[in-house]
Amino acid sequence: MADGGDWRPPRPCEAYRAEWELCRSAGHFLHHYYVHGERPACEQWRRDLASCRAWEERRSAGAQRSLCESERARVEAARKHALVWAPRQSPPADWQLPLPQEEKDQ
Repeated sequence: MADGGDWRPPRPCEAYRAEWELCRSAGHFLHHYYVHGERPACEQWRRDLASCRAWEERRSAGAQRSLCESERARVEAARKHALVWAPRQSPPADWQLPLPQEEKDQ
């Protein structure tokens, strides 16, 4: 962490506000509940917004530390999810051939 003189939040405060509002929206709530079976946790976005504003207004060391820890946790959480598909190194040997046609039962 920097001494605070030239340090800036990882995102602009507007980005934290937008994420918090998106998280609280009805569409996001329904999608998150459908996918995960639970309510979305929006509290961290609100805390990050408050910390960002505290940093901008008072250059609070606690706010700086809070934002750094929050962003670090987000990065670590994103790294936990492995790729579903293995990336190809080259295309399949027969990529140019037409796809097989399925015979339809009539």
